[in-house]
Amino acid sequence: MPNHQAMEDRYLDIERLIEFDFIRATEAAALNVLPWLGRGQKELADGAASDAVRGMFDLMNICAEVVIGEGIKDNAPGLFKGEQLGRWLPGTPKFDIAIDPIDGTTNLSKGMPGSLSVIAAASPEPGIDQALMDIPSFYMKKLAYGPQVKRYAEKMGIETLNLLSPIDETLAIVAKALRKRVQDVVVCVLDRPRHAALIAEIREVGCALRMIGDGDIGGAIAPSLPNPEIDLYVGTGGSPEAVLAAAALRCLGGDIQAQMWPRDAEERASIEASGWKEPLDRVYTSADLAKGRNIMFCATAISDCPGLPGVRLTGEYAETHSILMRARSQTVRRIDTRHNLGSKTIRLRSSHSEHRL
Repeated sequence: MPNHQAMEDRYLDIERLIEFDFIRATEAAALNVLPWLGRGQKELADGAASDAVRGMFDLMNICAEVVIGEGIKDNAPGLFKGEQLGRWLPGTPKFDIAIDPIDGTTNLSKGMPGSLSVIAAASPEPGIDQALMDIPSFYMKKLAYGPQVKRYAEKMGIETLNLLSPIDETLAIVAKALRKRVQDVVVCVLDRPRHAALIAEIREVGCALRMIGDGDIGGAIAPSLPNPEIDLYVGTGGSPEAVLAAAALRCLGGDIQAQMWPRDAEERASIEASGWKEPLDRVYTSADLAKGRNIMFCATAISDCPGLPGVRLTGEYAETHSILMRARSQTVRRIDTRHNLGSKTIRLRSSHSEHRL
């Protein structure tokens, strides 16, 4: 009989061993959706990315469960909450997984920038039942900023920077933290009708806007990347994306403030009935949404994202550009990989076999 405890003890720092397999999963998703870039077929692209991710996990000796899945949110093809990934052999390490095979499917379907494949993973940690919070609302209001702004807010008192404050006050604080003029602050906002008033207020202050059509995980983490081109992300977007961004920000040293945003009275009533009445008004931070230190985050750009180029095809090669991070050490790796298309294969769950690109 195997000594399961001894096996688990050997994996006290399993992230160091397994983290590159997570990157291989997002790389495989990015490569497998290339035929759908700009083709206007969101569901087929999502299906191709999910097939490649599942195929890579089928090779991994872990017990992983999807606690936040993209497909469960909008009924698109995807990886669903409660789904088991990995080989689930006795004694192999456990992970909770939050995943979006394609963040920015609309962008991808139109051949636009701003699509990437994303995985956050958390291994068990004493005192933490669920590291990655499953938020019941479809949307959340969000305010995301980098380490320099976070340090300034903590020094001045965290209430100095508040999601619920008027945007002109928030922009003035961000400018002070970054030692910039307010008009030099660059703000990222999803281009949505619901943001019309917010966009008008930002323009009235005089800040530079970077509006994106989809894919707000990339927008939320952009202010925390090295040499950022964006200083602040603000607006209302998907709740799963807020948790995935929070996991990344735990690794990068930035922060996000987020509050549930029910779309209508019916959704509010449903959330309250499920036991979330009090938390509805709560403003969560990254430490609330992604708890503990055993958190990893990885992403591979499909099309160009802030700070991360998309897949490049050059002759017989494909080049992918990824980011891999750990909360425990706040180590951030940029991984640029060249794949020989003559020999590169991707394992797909649908066929349980390797496929050439």
